[in-house]
Order: sequence, then structure tokens, then C-alpha cells
Amino acid sequence: MKNYYDVLGIEKGASKEDIKKAFHKLAHKYHPDKGGGDSSKFKEINEAYQVLSDENKRARYDQFGSAEGFAGQGGFGGFDFSQGGFEGFSAQGGPASGWDFGDLGDIFGEFFGNERGTGGRSRQRRGRDISTELQIPFTDSIFGTDRAILITKTSSCETCAGAGGKPGAGSKTCSSCNGKGKIHETRRSILGSFTNVRACSHCDGIGTVPEEKCSTCRGAGVLRGQKEIKVTIPSGIKDGEMIRLAGIGEAVGKGASGDLYIKINVAPHPVFRREGQNLVMDLNLKLSEALLGAEKPIQTLDGEVTVRVPEGVSPGEILRLRNKGVPSSHTRRGDLLIKLHIKFPSRLSASTRKIIEKLKEEGV
Repeated sequence: MKNYYDVLGIEKGASKEDIKKAFHKLAHKYHPDKGGGDSSKFKEINEAYQVLSDENKRARYDQFGSAEGFAGQGGFGGFDFSQGGFEGFSAQGGPASGWDFGDLGDIFGEFFGNERGTGGRSRQRRGRDISTELQIPFTDSIFGTDRAILITKTSSCETCAGAGGKPGAGSKTCSSCNGKGKIHETRRSILGSFTNVRACSHCDGIGTVPEEKCSTCRGAGVLRGQKEIKVTIPSGIKDGEMIRLAGIGEAVGKGASGDLYIKINVAPHPVFRREGQNLVMDLNLKLSEALLGAEKPIQTLDGEVTVRVPEGVSPGEILRLRNKGVPSSHTRRGDLLIKLHIKFPSRLSASTRKIIEKLKEEGV
């Protein structure tokens, strides 16, 4: 029965950091692509590391030993060298595809090409995201609107539709990569020689180039200039919110465009202010209107309405008009809240004073 602790040359109570250091040291020593390397020993080391570096597996191993079924888990099943720029790499004793190196990313990370994605596929180029700001009136933020803005950005060439070639001219095999779309570069390290694979910069990983370049963009597939963008402002948008327009950002040749982010700045309203889905306004009343009640015409965002003020209202009391607030796609429209303010006279005429004194006598 294998003793994984002995394989890595560590004590049974070793920490995770000690296990990792021991594995890296032995992996470097026995790597099969190095002179004096040993693929069988390397496989055994990796198998031990796969078990001892996992707390659950290690606990089961300490209890049951390798007979519990760990043997072979850390062998050559699971790691794909086509990931991270290792396509085409092979080691002594057989192909490298299928090796499982656990978290060897820190060892091999320096060889990972920036143009690579998972599974050895070239990552599509993507343009930059860009942003701008747009100020709108308060009313437009409540009900929504359509606006057109003019921005300066790199856009796809309309003549060649971003292909970079003269329309109808056809294409030919890229001479730099011989039509493969990839460039293989051999690099050396302390672990041996590795082949790093990157997308061909001449054809952008496509494998073909135009027979004749587009006369408008001169083969770049993109042009910089002003572009009019139509923007739909949704109803109920708040001050400071962002609108994202996918694919309207900076364009790149033979790639996907970035996104455009528009920050909405809502101009304040002289009468209304927003509290969630409700609108709030102030209404001033005379003392007589507060005492006797009144009908007051007010201007809402939907037009003029008449509000009935009941008699005997108090300062700060709130009247509510249903469905005159902010529209919402999730709930009903909010309300208009009218906060009442009572204006007391600063001076009293003789007749008014007599009336007030009479009310005082009556305990009012």
C-alpha cells in the first residue's frame, strides 16, 4: 500500500503549505520533459498531491489508506495541456493531454498566452467599453423618452462591414501563420521547453487576409468619427442611474464591439420631488382655508386637477392623489403626496382681531 506522505517526503501532520512546497520541489525535479526526469515518478508524486492537498480526500486517506480508492486519481486523467497555451506539448513516455496537475497554475502561469481561452480556443477580441452622461428634464425621467446623442468613437467600417477587405475582392491564406490562425512559440523554463500558442496578429486569428484592402478603412475594419446613437430612456429612471447599450462601445477589427454606458442626470423640478415611486409637492393654505376647508386647483405632471382640502387640517398634514406618481413596471403607479402648509397672517386688522378674540372666548 502506497504511503503518500513518504512519496512527498513529509510528515503525516504536515501543513497544506508544506505539502504544496514538497510537491513543487519534486515536480520540478522529476518533470518528464527535463533531462533526468521520470514520468512514472512524476505521476506518483502528482497522485499523492491530489489526495493530500484536498482536506476531505486527505481525511479519508488517513482513515482508510490508498485502498479506499484514491489510486489513479492523480495520474494522467484530467489535465488538458491545450489550456493556457500548452497545445502541442508532449512529454517523454506519451502525449501530455490528459495529465492532471491540480493547482500547478502558479508553476505554468508564466507560459499562459494572453490571447488564449479555455480549451485551446482563441479568445475573441473585444473593443473597449465607453461611457458618457446625459441630462434630461424631470418630466422625461418620470414618463420616459427617446433621445439621440452624438459621440466620438471607433466604429465598424460601413464599406467593408468590419472585414477590412474590399467588398467582393475575396481573401487569401495568411502567410504569417499559413492559415492556422495561431503562432507557436517555444519557450524555455526551469521545467523544460514549452510551446506557447497565441493568435496570429497579422490575420487576427482567422487564418485568412483580404486579397485587397478596403479603401475606406485601409484594411483596419474600423474608423474613428462621430456617431449618432438613439437612446430609449425608460419611465421611472432615477438620477444617477446607468443605461447600458451592448455592442455600441469601441469597435475592433475582426472582433466584438464593447458596450456604451450612459449615466442619466435628472434636472430638478421647481415643484415636485421624488420619494421612491411617489411624487411630493407643497401646498400653501390660508388660515381660513385650513379652518373652513377649500377647493384648490393644482398642476400635476398629468395636467391640472382640483384638490378638496377638508376643514380643520393641521400644518404638515398630507393629502394623497392616487396614481399620479412615478410609473413602475413591477407595481402600480405611485401617488402624488401633497404636504399642507398653513400661512398665518403677520398682522391682524381690527375686525379680524375681534373675530379671533371672539373665538378665544368660545375656547377655539
